[in-house]
Amino acid sequence: MEDACISLARSIARQVELPRNIISPDIRRDSFSCSDDSDTESINGPFSIFSKREKIFIALVASLATLLPPLAGNIFYPVIELIATDLDVSVNQINLTITGYLVVQGLAPSFIGNLSDTHGRRPALMLAFTIFIAGCLGAAFPGSYTMLVLMRCLQSAGSSGTVAIASAMVTDIVTSSQRGEYYSYVQLGAMVGPSLGPVIGGLVSHAWGWRSIFWFLTTLATLIFILTILFLPETSRKIVGNGSISAQSWNKPIFGRVVGVHKEMPKTRFNPFEALSLFFHLENFILLIYSGIIYSTQYYFFATLPLQFQQHYGFTTVSISLVFLATGFGTMLAVILVGRLQDWNFHRHAGKRGIVILSNKQQSLDGFPIEVARLQTTFPLLFLSLASLIAYGWLLQSTSPVGPIIMAFLWAAGNAAAFNGFGNLIVDLNRDHPGTATASMNMSRNWIGAGVVAFSNPLTEGVGMGWANVIIVGYTLLLLPGVLFLYFRGHEWRRAAVERRTKSPQV
Repeated sequence: MEDACISLARSIARQVELPRNIISPDIRRDSFSCSDDSDTESINGPFSIFSKREKIFIALVASLATLLPPLAGNIFYPVIELIATDLDVSVNQINLTITGYLVVQGLAPSFIGNLSDTHGRRPALMLAFTIFIAGCLGAAFPGSYTMLVLMRCLQSAGSSGTVAIASAMVTDIVTSSQRGEYYSYVQLGAMVGPSLGPVIGGLVSHAWGWRSIFWFLTTLATLIFILTILFLPETSRKIVGNGSISAQSWNKPIFGRVVGVHKEMPKTRFNPFEALSLFFHLENFILLIYSGIIYSTQYYFFATLPLQFQQHYGFTTVSISLVFLATGFGTMLAVILVGRLQDWNFHRHAGKRGIVILSNKQQSLDGFPIEVARLQTTFPLLFLSLASLIAYGWLLQSTSPVGPIIMAFLWAAGNAAAFNGFGNLIVDLNRDHPGTATASMNMSRNWIGAGVVAFSNPLTEGVGMGWANVIIVGYTLLLLPGVLFLYFRGHEWRRAAVERRTKSPQV
């Protein structure tokens, strides 16, 4: 089989006259049409047998699942003072529940993400929903501050795993050349959730009290849970291959395709700490830390927005909630467009090197500068977000809220697009363990975000919003050289790693 793969790749190279440094002795068994998912897929088989419609449905359910963690986390912001008054605690104590939520959200995906990689996406997703719903029900009933903290941690433990699972589902069914578009669908929930959360929290609590936000979350999670049980197929390539292998009887949707026959796939050992191991690889470490920093500015922005608009413009809870719509629209626009932009740039670089992209084949990235293809479209959008964040801080001194709202829109668009680009690249570099890779991203962004939330209010109170934003942008730019180094040298690092792992076949 290995010789057949090599012969086929060389044949393709001769037909399209690829440069010699793309093929020849550096070629691996999984190059070009030979997928690195060697479990069940034959050399001539498609990467995934799921239809376009089925892929979109899977991405839609995944997007709904990724909506839960940021929605549950940010739905709190407009009602912090109401909760503090009702429970007779300080605002700082309520802020600790947000910090605790983020800390648990950074840890839990390493368990759920790895579980999905070893035992399947559906069971891991249903476990995550069950834990989240239990936490929401516990928080919805009257209780003490301590009970609220515990239930918020339970919500976080359940919801946070959905992002890792959703990203892994997309990696299961689409190739790197298509990932930009489909990954953007999944990220739409995760990126829009932070903006929708405060809007829903403000409106629902205004009508029925702050505990009603947990009934809302319970209802939403239950509906997605039912949708998963009824219709969502198992996608893990370790269990169903390219979709042609039947999953275990207990791991099938009630309504959905039943294909092939059951086949025992090679078992992989559950290792909840595998997400931590990715931080010990230099390329992953740089990307994980920097993507976490980018996302942490979102926590900073949303944690400080309600107080700023209340102090400067006298906005009420409902009015503040509506301001978050500007960031929601910016995020939605960016996520929808950036995926197509990423795919376009991927194909552009492939075309420059004479590489023929096969739409339903997972091709090796060993001879392809994926770092350049992903980050080239990411950097301009990152700089847009940072410039808008600085402008937002100083425009808050003006008498009109229009300027800050416009800057909030631009910041959200740039921030969401930049994080999406880094997320795509991290998954590209860890295609064998997409759930674990996304869990590592969650760990980084939530733990860095927890620290940012903790010092956000003291920082803005100490130096003002304008200079505080300058400081936030400054520490973001301080670590940028590491990413630039990766941009120019990452491809060489990967090639060197391949050479260390395996010897190239002799011509």
